[in-house]
Amino acid sequence: MTKLSRTPFPRAFYVANAMEIFERLAWYGFFTLSSLYITSPTAQGGLGFTDNERGFLQGMIPFLLYLLPVITGALADRFGYRRMFLISFIIMCPSYYLLGQVHSFWTFFLVFFAVAVGAACFKPVVVGTIGRSTDDTNRGLGFGVFYTMVNVGGFIGPFVAGYVRAVSWDMVFVMSAIWIGINFIPALFFYKEPEHDSYKDQRSLKLVLLEVQEVLGNGRLALMVVPAIIALMVTTRMGIAFQYYLLGVAVWIGLNFLWTVLCKSVSASNSIAWYRQSVQVGNLPFVLYLLILTGFWIVYFQLFTTLPVFIRDFVDTKDVVSAIQQYLPSWLDFVAGVNVDQLSAALPPLAQQYHVGMDTAALRQIGFELVNYKVMIPDAALRLGLVDLQAGSVQAKQLADIWAQQYRQVNPEYIVNVGFGMIVLCQIALSAYIQRWKALPILVFGTLVLSAGIAMCGLGASLTIGGFTVIFAVVVFSIGEMIASPKSQEYVAAIAPKSKTAMYMGYYFVSLALGNLFAGLLSGWAYTAIAKEMQQPLLMWGLFAAIGVVTALCLLIFNNWLKRRQ
Repeated sequence: MTKLSRTPFPRAFYVANAMEIFERLAWYGFFTLSSLYITSPTAQGGLGFTDNERGFLQGMIPFLLYLLPVITGALADRFGYRRMFLISFIIMCPSYYLLGQVHSFWTFFLVFFAVAVGAACFKPVVVGTIGRSTDDTNRGLGFGVFYTMVNVGGFIGPFVAGYVRAVSWDMVFVMSAIWIGINFIPALFFYKEPEHDSYKDQRSLKLVLLEVQEVLGNGRLALMVVPAIIALMVTTRMGIAFQYYLLGVAVWIGLNFLWTVLCKSVSASNSIAWYRQSVQVGNLPFVLYLLILTGFWIVYFQLFTTLPVFIRDFVDTKDVVSAIQQYLPSWLDFVAGVNVDQLSAALPPLAQQYHVGMDTAALRQIGFELVNYKVMIPDAALRLGLVDLQAGSVQAKQLADIWAQQYRQVNPEYIVNVGFGMIVLCQIALSAYIQRWKALPILVFGTLVLSAGIAMCGLGASLTIGGFTVIFAVVVFSIGEMIASPKSQEYVAAIAPKSKTAMYMGYYFVSLALGNLFAGLLSGWAYTAIAKEMQQPLLMWGLFAAIGVVTALCLLIFNNWLKRRQ
């Protein structure tokens, strides 16, 4: 049989990949640093929000971002990809800039939500362009190139943002707006709608909702689940005790069960109103798989929500700084730059708070203030410096210069960014190596490796080589991600009806949405209650790793159940 030659990619394919790079530069340039910005003090240019508020923002907004493509994808199919590209850029460009100009919680929330709406308009269109621009002869290569471009943007974006934040936090958002602004050029002058299936142009919102019902469940299921999720968000934001939330959810589920019993006599009819139908799950194996996979994403997103603030607050990266000073001294100010003027301005107020005999917990709070200026001062040196500053034997500028030279720290976003570098360098080769094995065993193994990397992060707070420990943990984590993430999508083919695999793949993102939501909320609570209040950061990372291990076990149990069911 003659082997088919690979079809050349059309221009739209290359234009879409270029726009994807710039969109990822904007998103990861902001999101990788978002934990630091949200919790940094206002005097240092941050928002000064609590970690619980940070967790709410980082859970809620990405959750919506991954759900909205259900609607925006249908709109793009009806009204055109080029038009949707332009709409997304019109929304995102000013919204990224405004993120750096608003400072109250709810205004920041609204602008962040606008960014999510723009990104939700962009996401299904760029993926759809890649799908329409490829065929059976080049689709695997096409999506491999696309995934690489995602990680190229994710790798470069935080480096640029980390560099400009040394000048001003505002510059981080200006750069994100600039990256999106550049995308107007290819969208206006070079992008051409790829050829497409006429069926997709007919996908109305009604058809999309029917697909949701077939895959996930009916309106009664949504009526039961959605309020519970909203109540969880309200509980977290308002600081309501969690036991009251559980009690409320139990009552709500009971009321739904009671309503189902009352309507049972007419639930068999398809013509009755949706709210009088019984609660129905769509494809049960697929829904269970998405719920289990949510655990994987809860662990994965800690890399962006928790790790940056953990490195800033708990990990002394002087070992990495010393290595850079010895082998790459010209890189030092880039990788571990300190704004001495900001640091010196912050020292006098902190010196006024200090008094002889201050307990360790109170002194630690002063230390937590100083890490925002990228210096981590040992307790003894901190006491001595503050006493000298009070006595007038040293000036704030002199002390800031000394501490900047002796105790400077590596930007957390650069350590986190090692993961993107690993993926850019190794993903294609690793994927080619593991493709010989079935999806489920590799998915379980990758989840366990990722969990081991997460657990190792906690060791960075207690070892003298804390910086290199966390770097090694990120490397292990990234290997687990590269193993598991592609296989998690491949396994969908084993669950979905063979004739509808593509449609089911479109709802895979629900696990990412839920993973983002629970990862953000869990990060805010665990970092506040366990890492800071209990001073047990290792226990916090152990909790995250345990979620990964439980997820791996659930995947094994689910796979055995699915085999017996089939």
